[in-house]
Amino acid sequence: MRPATNAPAHAVDLAAMPLCVDCDGTLIYTDLLFESFLLLLKHHFWQALLVPFWLLAHGKAATKLRIAALVPIDATLLPYTPQVLDYLRNQRSQGRRVVLATASAQAYAEAIAAHLQLFDQVVATNHADGRNLSAERKAAELNRLFGQGGYEYLGNSHDDLPVWRDAGHIAVANASASVVRGAQALGPANIIAAHPQRLARAALKSLRPHQWLKNLLVFVPLAMGHALDQHALLMQALQAFLCFGLCASSVYVLNDLLDIDADRAHHRKKNRPFASGALPIPLGVALMLLSLGLAVALLALLPPSFAAVMVLYYASTLVYSFRLKRQVVVDIMMLSGLYTLRILAGAAATGIELSFWLLSFSVFIFLSLALVKRYAELQLLLSQSQSKTAGRGYRTADLPVLLALGSASGFSAIQVLALYINSPEVRVLYRQPQLLWLVIPLMAYWITRVWLKTHRGEMHDDPVVFAAKDWQSLLIGGLIFGIACLAAAAP
Repeated sequence: MRPATNAPAHAVDLAAMPLCVDCDGTLIYTDLLFESFLLLLKHHFWQALLVPFWLLAHGKAATKLRIAALVPIDATLLPYTPQVLDYLRNQRSQGRRVVLATASAQAYAEAIAAHLQLFDQVVATNHADGRNLSAERKAAELNRLFGQGGYEYLGNSHDDLPVWRDAGHIAVANASASVVRGAQALGPANIIAAHPQRLARAALKSLRPHQWLKNLLVFVPLAMGHALDQHALLMQALQAFLCFGLCASSVYVLNDLLDIDADRAHHRKKNRPFASGALPIPLGVALMLLSLGLAVALLALLPPSFAAVMVLYYASTLVYSFRLKRQVVVDIMMLSGLYTLRILAGAAATGIELSFWLLSFSVFIFLSLALVKRYAELQLLLSQSQSKTAGRGYRTADLPVLLALGSASGFSAIQVLALYINSPEVRVLYRQPQLLWLVIPLMAYWITRVWLKTHRGEMHDDPVVFAAKDWQSLLIGGLIFGIACLAAAAP
């Protein structure tokens, strides 16, 4: 039973009550248990595989504490709820005692308290108590410390209902409609922050549909083989495009889950759904598995050789995500290789044999674009007086080397293109191959402009996004396509 003092809100003397605040989902938008597990998966992969056994053998509290001992969090970068912070500052300025009451590990709670400097006391899951301090156990601990009905409690989830039942006053933040109804059924509730209604938009954003532009590369073998008018092959390529897009989206979600800590240190990536806390981590895992499952289902419609390329792509991205993305130069080679795999996938889906020229051109041009991406990131760090990338091994001192390698790779691609135009194969495929020479200055202009803008710090850190939004890039792409069509069709 709730004490009688809880009934009318105006009858409660809040100034005399400690304000106890939940952490996961309330003070911060995210959940530290899920975040710490992802950090463990990223930095201590083999120990992460033991977590289910730890849970079975030692329980949830001991598992939380063991993970916290292995992977620290950066409390300065967590996505805090602004309205909750404002409420805490306001109440503290009025002389109220503010307590952080959380089921998270003591080490994490103390790191947050040390960063915010808003709490007089921390109550969390610890070794001395050995209990997971949530739901009834949290209520019992707060009742022991402050007496039943002797505190205000600010929470957000169904696990907080037992605490609200015993609290002297109810405060709610970031709660779903059902949780709000449950809290209000117990007594008057102060809604500090409304539940952010951003799940659908955040889920779509996490899948990065704009990045599907990269998957248009599966149509390149069809276009280069002058087979776009063959309906059966075009349908195969479309299915490959959809399959590759779903598979790539699952990879993007996985990358974002593993890179939450590094993304929060980035000026733009900190707004990604998981880094900002707009999308819960369990929902992200479900999205990843759903996208991958749909991609696997589509494989039944495509040749086995395409499935082999997809397995290679997914295995490569896993290795990249867990290890190679932190290896200098290797990460760039992997990025460029993943672009080329899309072309290989298109060839496998349609049965069109790839030429040496196309593979050579793709290796050099995508290596140049991968270097653009890294150079743009370092250029931004230099402007912010930082010297090293978060989660990677590059330094701003590497900028001249990356500039030289990137521009050289871009012009090597143009050289391969020029040799291709002068090859016997072109005379078979094009009626007027001499028109293709017009592509060379267009490509040279585009590569030069991309690297000049990158060097000036005017490049988006994803060159694909830049090209999709830049009118000059779109115009050059259209002109090159038009020239190729005219060279093929001219009498």
